[in-house]
Amino acid sequence: MESPSFSPSASLSTDSVISAYFANVYRWMTAALGLTALVAWLVSQNAMLSSYLELRPMLIWGLFGIELLFVFLIAGRAHKMAYGSAIAAFMAYAAINGITLSFIFNYYTGASIFNVFLVTMLMYGATSLYGYTTKRDLSGLGSFFFMALIGLIVASVLNMWMASPMIDWITTFGGVIIFAGLAAYDHQKLKAMALAGGTGSLAILGALSLYLDFVNLFLYLLRIMGDRR
Repeated sequence: MESPSFSPSASLSTDSVISAYFANVYRWMTAALGLTALVAWLVSQNAMLSSYLELRPMLIWGLFGIELLFVFLIAGRAHKMAYGSAIAAFMAYAAINGITLSFIFNYYTGASIFNVFLVTMLMYGATSLYGYTTKRDLSGLGSFFFMALIGLIVASVLNMWMASPMIDWITTFGGVIIFAGLAAYDHQKLKAMALAGGTGSLAILGALSLYLDFVNLFLYLLRIMGDRR
């Protein structure tokens, strides 16, 4: 009886499926980040529009609500959505997010925004590489960081009224740790999604997950390292 032999073609096929999936994911993630940055910068350069938004906080909250609707739409129905519809929803979300994030150009210097963006890329790249290459099962870690994220959101909302510098410090540094951890977990999760046939609109769901990790990591690092105007 012959012993089973390793098939290089099978491994190559698996690697190619994962590579193709991540290429698609990163293509749309990059497009969304670029759109968000462009819209944020354009809005910040329009003094009339910036003032209009700044004087209407309820409008900003309304935009946040619309963003959440898009996130829930893509996350909940990506497996049923047409590819073009998923792309349109993701790009609409990215554009609206650019409007709500335009304030960072008014509060922080352009140089510090650029520097923090580079730091975010390095940190995100390191944690993502770990999640992509590690053989360790990160599902337990993902559950922990998800629960920590819920706690972070609750603490941040409560601190809007308490205005505690200590809670603000804890949530800021906690946010960096949580989203760095989620970046690693999501990359491992997306590898499994790729092997399960994560094509089309599911690639947009993957792009949304990585986009959220990157943007939130950037914002928390900006609170720590950004130079205010």
